[in-house]
Amino acid sequence: MKKLSVCVLFGGVSPEHDISLRSAESVLNHMDQEKYNILPVGITKEGDWLLFGGEDYSMLPAGTWMNCEKNRRAAISPIRGQGLLSFEGDCVVREQVDVVFPVLHGENGEDGAIQGLLNLAGIPYVGPHVAASAVSMDKTLTKLVLDEAGIPQAAWHLVHSCDLETRMSRIVEQLEEKFEYPMFVKPAGTGSSVGVSKAADQEQLMAALKHAAKFDVKILVEEFIHGREIEVAVMGNENPVASECGEIDSGAEFYDYDAKYITDTSTAYIPARISPEVGERVRELAVKAYKAIGCEGMSRVDFFVTYEDDRPVFNEINTIPGFTSISMYPKLFDYSGIPFAQLLDELLELAVEAG
Repeated sequence: MKKLSVCVLFGGVSPEHDISLRSAESVLNHMDQEKYNILPVGITKEGDWLLFGGEDYSMLPAGTWMNCEKNRRAAISPIRGQGLLSFEGDCVVREQVDVVFPVLHGENGEDGAIQGLLNLAGIPYVGPHVAASAVSMDKTLTKLVLDEAGIPQAAWHLVHSCDLETRMSRIVEQLEEKFEYPMFVKPAGTGSSVGVSKAADQEQLMAALKHAAKFDVKILVEEFIHGREIEVAVMGNENPVASECGEIDSGAEFYDYDAKYITDTSTAYIPARISPEVGERVRELAVKAYKAIGCEGMSRVDFFVTYEDDRPVFNEINTIPGFTSISMYPKLFDYSGIPFAQLLDELLELAVEAG
């Protein structure tokens, strides 16, 4: 049986570059080389594409992968049928690509940009397509779609970073009229809690708005929801399925970047510490959100479940969730009976099926 040729894209020009390297290491180490011809392609922070020539995938998170002597500059051609082009001196080597697994978190990876290139190239890929990726990446657009779908979520307010210099006092006044402290302040288009702050007073709110403005021109300010942080892995095309619910106890003010990837304060509970009835409601809402946005392949859908009345409240959706050794997406499906290697097989099958 002919091996499927799989291009795994990682790195990228994004604040989440380093997390992508850790996710890609796990994906590459779990991908069955007996089944797949694997083409690992890394994108540097400067935007160079390199076909990784090494065999030790621990070089990715270590940051040494870029210096591998066997690397070749590379690019996916937008011309249908050309696949992956790599460059060796004056020679161009063409590699057939049957499917792409974009392990690219954040900007240019989850926002529809790489998906658009792959659509032009006519190459199937893992994960949601252009429109669903773009809507999911922009938290304000996600809010609008899910409001229309009737999915409960935190009250929110959009702030444009260009207004902060001239209208900061008025913006703060509007936010204080609408919400009580604390408030959450987020760049509209980042993941992994990059640029996210919890503001407990006016001084912190102004600092949080300025911090978020470093990452995006649109800033989302949300009411604080006092609840458990619940995550659900969803997989599928026309008939998606949801995993068991997982719970994150951040051990910090909130589940920020450090709690996710640097410190060891957070604790994961699978299954989540909620009743079966509430868990089933969360899973139903996760699939409803997934379908409302038009996702395919995979996404992780995050909720709060309020402490006072066990009410599920949508938080966010991640179309290319983490695949690191501690990431919830593979852990949730592993608990649900689908181990990591099989999960990759199923995701690649769904990508080919979606075309």
